Amino acid sequence: MDVPGPERRLAAVLAADMVGFSRLMEVDEAGTLARLKTHRVELIDPAIGKNRGVIIKTTGDGMLAEFHSVVDAVLCATEVQRRMARRNADVPPARWIQFRIGINLGDVIVDQDDIFGDGVNVAARLEALAEPGGICVSGAVRDQLGERLDGVQFDDLGEQTVKNIARSIRVFRVRLSEGLASLPQATTAVAPTVGSKKPSIAVLPFANMSGDPEQEFFADGLTEDIITELSRFHDLLVISRNSTFVYKGKAVKVQDIGREFGVDYVIEGSVRKAGGRVRVTVQLIDAETDRHIWAERYDRELQDIFAIQDEMTRAIVATLPGRVEAAAHDRTKRKPTENMRAYECVLAAKLLHHRSTREDNAQAQILLQRALAMDPNYAHAHAWKACVLGQCWIYGWCADRDATFEQVASELEIALALDDNDADVHRILAALNLTRHDYEKATYHQERALALNPNYDLIVVQQGELLTWLGLPEEGIDWIRKAMRLNPHHPERFWSHLGRAYYCAERYAEAAEAFSRITRPDHTHHAFLAAIFAQMNNAVAAGAHAAEVLKREPGFSVAAYLATLHYKRAIDRERHEAGLVKAGLPA
Repeated sequence: MDVPGPERRLAAVLAADMVGFSRLMEVDEAGTLARLKTHRVELIDPAIGKNRGVIIKTTGDGMLAEFHSVVDAVLCATEVQRRMARRNADVPPARWIQFRIGINLGDVIVDQDDIFGDGVNVAARLEALAEPGGICVSGAVRDQLGERLDGVQFDDLGEQTVKNIARSIRVFRVRLSEGLASLPQATTAVAPTVGSKKPSIAVLPFANMSGDPEQEFFADGLTEDIITELSRFHDLLVISRNSTFVYKGKAVKVQDIGREFGVDYVIEGSVRKAGGRVRVTVQLIDAETDRHIWAERYDRELQDIFAIQDEMTRAIVATLPGRVEAAAHDRTKRKPTENMRAYECVLAAKLLHHRSTREDNAQAQILLQRALAMDPNYAHAHAWKACVLGQCWIYGWCADRDATFEQVASELEIALALDDNDADVHRILAALNLTRHDYEKATYHQERALALNPNYDLIVVQQGELLTWLGLPEEGIDWIRKAMRLNPHHPERFWSHLGRAYYCAERYAEAAEAFSRITRPDHTHHAFLAAIFAQMNNAVAAGAHAAEVLKREPGFSVAAYLATLHYKRAIDRERHEAGLVKAGLPA
């Protein structure tokens, strides 16, 4: 007698997963659960029911739902993402709740109230490929939909190879007609590049095992140096230190880190420093399986720290899929200091600089002076002294801005003469020459910086800035978005750069959205928003922002403001001027 096989059926399967669940739970467990429950009860569950779907199962941060129609499944997903974007609009970015959604049409096995099989597995892989706040669907779903959904468009991402699925999958990204401006964050800017051949990696802050809080900076500085060294490889996408340092001192699951940053691999490590010796342990972990791929321990005299860094980066890259073709990494062209005390001073100064306060800036200057007193020919110390002084100049933390600017230029000249292969030297020289409106020199140094360190988010975002000033805003937008991807926890000023690029590209709604992400706007941000809304013929909003400009800066004039900007083309300057004047700001 034939034994009946398992029940099967064709189904549209929707898989959803919350972005950054573990991080939000660690920061505010009760609040996160309460907000997630509210979103479920008020938005997600009703949307599934309204579109004739059934929730199969839920996890703490995700769910699986089944629909009889791909149209219903996609309508449900787009409704959820649009409404979640609106709900996040009034919430600080650090507390946003966002979902990734994947939809597949396929055969499933039915077991009581659960479903299994290839149709479910593919939906889960599509969800992992989606952007935060985004939707990815399979080719089968796209074929069935045809042109039946108004307001929904698709980007063809081609054939994708995903883990644990033998065949490749044709993937389409859902693009809502109202565009990225409808989202609370330009999510495509920070999401993984689907289908990219580059392996991606996040380096978590190394733990200080010395038992001495004063040595905390040494572990942090070593982590930052490893990130920098890995970033020199053109064929490796490395998450920036600003993003990974959010998890400093916190217990995290590697798989959660992989999902949040969209990376393939995670590096963990620890540093124990005692007297003149240092022990560094490092582990390379597959972010999806939490499987250790490689581990090593280095027990050396402290002066061997540079050799340790080189060995670690080479070993890590050698283990990655495809045996990454590394970019030139010739240490003999670099000039690290032989004075380890000077090296430690620079590490500590960098970390103080990142805090962006007047007091920490002053302390960083003292440490850099100390490093240069011990080793006057330490090129990287000169470069970072210029960087710290440049921060002082930008924020007005100096008594004589002209003298400080000249000091920045002088330090950079010294650094360049000592080492032409330091990416930070060229990065800061590009910014300095842009301020002088020497576009040729700015472009030269920016290209050198990018060649030396193509994954450094500050260099990448500056490439977008420079292209915008040169009159190529569409290209600038792409670079700024890439910087946001490299650093998902990027500084708010990245939004300002993106907004300016959108304005120059005459994409005013997206420009307004970018500037609205700035939580503490100053008068220059309000001036840009006034010009944007004037260009959109929204006189009420333009007037409100113009009034805010004059309230914060009573002596504001359009001419004086434009003199601080760096447009190369007259047409770009005139467009900005026209918006400001139309908003009612004094000429």
